[in-house]
Amino acid sequence: MQRVVEQIKNESHRESRRGPDGRDAPVLVNVAESPLTWLFNRRDQNGNRLIDATELAAGERLRRDFEASAHTPRLTMRWDREPRAEGRHFGLLAAPDAALVARDRVHAALVAVGDDLGQILLKVCCLESGLEAAERALGWPKRSGKLVLKIALGRLAAHYGMGGR
Repeated sequence: MQRVVEQIKNESHRESRRGPDGRDAPVLVNVAESPLTWLFNRRDQNGNRLIDATELAAGERLRRDFEASAHTPRLTMRWDREPRAEGRHFGLLAAPDAALVARDRVHAALVAVGDDLGQILLKVCCLESGLEAAERALGWPKRSGKLVLKIALGRLAAHYGMGGR
């Protein structure tokens, strides 16, 4: 958790991310672009952070698993020929074992927080939509996203054993 807070102070850092081909590649990540970081850096009228370091770490862990699971949409066409996967991941292109394990971790985390809370986590943490855009997409009233996201991040932190509620 301290590492996440230090990365926020530095705003960008090198991180190793697994691509769809299963190989790790170093990338430069600007954590200031994340909606979660924006919330972490903002304070309410009492001077308290909108989300705490534990909630930020839980959201970032979900985002990393989501990216490793190869769920993110592609911007270009895939020209390589991959056989279709069989079994519980039917209908998806075959992915390396690490991506399947990450996919299972994302699924377990979303099941643990519940369907309603999982939707806001997917929009804000994984797809990195802003709160207003997530509220519109989910058909929620304005300014309700912060509260629901905070509850969802607390449950996610508890699922990860990070001392959440």
